[in-house]
Parts: sequence; structure tokens; C-alpha cells
Amino acid sequence: MTGTIVNIIAILLGTFLGLVLGKRISEQIRSTIITAIGIFTLFLGVQMFLGVNNSIATLLGLVLGTLIGELLKIEEALERLGSWLQSLATKTLGDGVSNDKQKFIQAFLTATMLFIVGPASILGSIQDGLSGDSEMLIIKSILDGVSSIVFASTLGIGIAFSIVPLFLYQGTITLLAEQAQAIMNDAMIADMTAAGGVLLGAIAISSLLNIKKIRVSSMIPALFVTPFLVWLMQILNISF
Repeated sequence: MTGTIVNIIAILLGTFLGLVLGKRISEQIRSTIITAIGIFTLFLGVQMFLGVNNSIATLLGLVLGTLIGELLKIEEALERLGSWLQSLATKTLGDGVSNDKQKFIQAFLTATMLFIVGPASILGSIQDGLSGDSEMLIIKSILDGVSSIVFASTLGIGIAFSIVPLFLYQGTITLLAEQAQAIMNDAMIADMTAAGGVLLGAIAISSLLNIKKIRVSSMIPALFVTPFLVWLMQILNISF
């Protein structure tokens, strides 16, 4: 899990630099930078979606995945995790470091979704697990590290705690890489990536551009439901 470890270090380093630099960056500059990242994230999501192979499977995957996420109350579970981590940070680092619960949870959820959604997390973890090649995750680490600097300067230390779900998510995929690679085919990966693009777009609209509040965390199961539906349609020879 070399790539995931490097990813974690990059996020922690970026958060530290963001907290230090944040005192020297005006609110206007930070807001503008966040908006720029939001616009980039939105178009990155669009680019990911344009590679869709089966739009029907992707749409059904998003609908069913979101339904599952709402029934499982994933958004609330992540918020509780963020709240618990905020309390832990307050006890460990002091009230002055983590004194805004809502801001902490927003930082945690935003960073968690940005850092784990997308093909780099999944494909990079599979590549790392199968061959020990961490190149894709290292590239992702650089991007996440730079993003952490900006987000931490605006949203605070909650960004750093996104390493907990990231480690569990990427670490699990890495450990199960051989089985995942045996199951996944190009069409399944393409539509899973397209679903991930929709989630990235939703993150940009909800958390970065503040256009409309979207319960993006509840959509996470779509990343797993979509490739399953593609596989099922292939088995049943259903095409559109």
C-alpha cells in the first residue's frame, strides 16, 4: 500500500502548510481559489462522464446507489464520524484548533469525497496492489496535497482527518486488487468512472461553489452498483 501511504503523507503535509499559510492569505483570495478549484472539479467531472459506455446503466446505478445510500444513511454516518473526529481533535489539539463543529464537518466531508471519488483512487489502488506500481497514486497524491493546502487554509484542520476513510477505502481496494481486477472489465470501469464524474460535479456544485446543497455522500454506493449493473446487462445480453 505504498501509494496510499504516500497519499496520506501528502494530505497531512498539505494541511499543515495550508494552516500555516492560511493566516497570510486574505479571505477574498481563499474564496476565489476555492471557486477556481470548484469550477475545475465540475469540468473534471464532466470530462469523466463523457467517457460513459452505457448511459442507462450509469443512470440506474446512480438512482439505485443513491437510494441505497439514503437507506443506509451514509451522509449521517459520515457526519457522525466527522463530529467524533472533531471532538477528538479538540481534546488532543485544544479548543483553539478545532472550535467550529460545522466547519470541521464540512471540511471533513468535502475532502473525503474529493480524495476518494474518481478513477485514480480505484484504478491506482488496483495497480498498486497487483504489481506494486504506485505511479498513479503518487500523481494523485500530488494533486491531493496541493488541494489540501488551499482547503486547509480556508476550512481548517478537518481536511487532515479525511485520511481515515481514504486509508480504509484505498487500502481495502489494494488488498482486494487481484479479485477486483479479475471481475472488472473496460466497460464496467468506464461507467464507474462516469458515475464518479457525476459525484465530482455534485461536490463542486454543493461544497465548492455553494450553488445547491447536495447529499453527495449518499451517492457513494453508485460507484459499486453501476459496474454491477453493467456486468448484469452483459450477462443478460441487454444493450441500448
